[in-house]
Amino acid sequence: MSGTLIIIGSGPGGYRAADYAAKQGLQVTVIEEAYAGGTCLNCGCIPTKSLCHDAAMADKRRLAEAIERKELITAQLRQGVEMLMNQPNVTFVRGKARFKDANTVEVLSVSDGSVVNTLTADNIIIATGSITKMLPIEGVDLPNVVTSNELLDVKEVPQRLCIVGAGVIGMEFASIFNAFGSKVTVVEFLKECLPATDSELAKRLRKALEKRGVEFFMQSAVKRVTPEGVVFERKGQEQTVDADLVLMATGRKPNTDGLNLEAAGILYDRSGIRVNPETMQVKRSDAPNQGEAEKACYPHLYAIGDVNGLQMLAHAATFQGFRAVNHILCRADRIRLDVMPAAVFTTPEVAGVGLTEDLCKEQGLSYTCKKGHYRANGKAMAMEETDGMVKILTDVSGRIIGCHVLGAHAADMVQEVASLMNLGVTISQLADMVHIHPTLAEVLQDTARN
Repeated sequence: MSGTLIIIGSGPGGYRAADYAAKQGLQVTVIEEAYAGGTCLNCGCIPTKSLCHDAAMADKRRLAEAIERKELITAQLRQGVEMLMNQPNVTFVRGKARFKDANTVEVLSVSDGSVVNTLTADNIIIATGSITKMLPIEGVDLPNVVTSNELLDVKEVPQRLCIVGAGVIGMEFASIFNAFGSKVTVVEFLKECLPATDSELAKRLRKALEKRGVEFFMQSAVKRVTPEGVVFERKGQEQTVDADLVLMATGRKPNTDGLNLEAAGILYDRSGIRVNPETMQVKRSDAPNQGEAEKACYPHLYAIGDVNGLQMLAHAATFQGFRAVNHILCRADRIRLDVMPAAVFTTPEVAGVGLTEDLCKEQGLSYTCKKGHYRANGKAMAMEETDGMVKILTDVSGRIIGCHVLGAHAADMVQEVASLMNLGVTISQLADMVHIHPTLAEVLQDTARN
């Protein structure tokens, strides 16, 4: 297969798509304005998980040592991505990409913004990821306010850390810095943490962190940040949390800044670039009928990962990229983008895939929920990790439609069930699958057999 492909961005979606496309014979040009590997590798998933690991060993490692180890890991993995970008059929271009029209991309100098190159290709994939979303409140530009990017580089443990937001980023950093010795306070607008997570497990996780000393103020609206801390309103009363450092963990938004999408006629809004979720093709802003996906889309433009706002997960970006390249190659695949596992690497971990009980109830679906616990599992007892819970949801036919786990190695256990869901496995089939003894995964089988 011959042809040319431009990929804007070299995060997990961009560099994996480039590697795959190049091995299929496409001539690929990757445009990157910052570091190879994108947010996930350089200031997101990988460095955060490195600190999560070291936080669990906080009695053995100091924060400065953990930050140094994180930087070494990131540098090593970045070098690996750069090597991929130097393989045959791939050209790696440093600069800021901007559309001139739907078929042409200009490359701007990062230093002065001048146009240094103009490129065209048969197909273009936008994979620019996301950026931190800040609250529009007074004080967010103060020196004591940081995003996750800056917090990943602190060399000293803040004595008092206030985290605004109890989503994935907020909860992971609460767990990390609590373990390193900070007095952590979390202020969250919603009723419960991790709103996309099974609510029962989210509450259990919050309670577990509270037992370790993390203080939560739920249903609290932040009004402003001061040099002394965070001011918020709760139950009609204004309160203040004193803090040496304030982490804004209020989510991320698609990174479309500077792409000049209007010039290309690309349909987008604050939720991201609009795409056909089956092919990842970009929708046209001038399409007469947005309801007909194929007719509303450009045939040669694609958007994958966080920038399209569908599923803000690194592995989602990777497989959306594979789907886009397969569509370019006119190749069918069996990728199930509707089966998308996710995990939060707190202590304890929480992970899930598929429907939650909350969603089943909202949608009026008939379902069965089976629950299991770590406390009777031999491996969990040996690991001193007996505080864990498993929930498996099935439809009326017994087919598994969701699995949610709180406890040690929750991500690994959910991944097993995600694989089974890809194949349409039923709960009775899981119950008959032999599992190694002793392992935590036996909890899944025991739950299925209940």
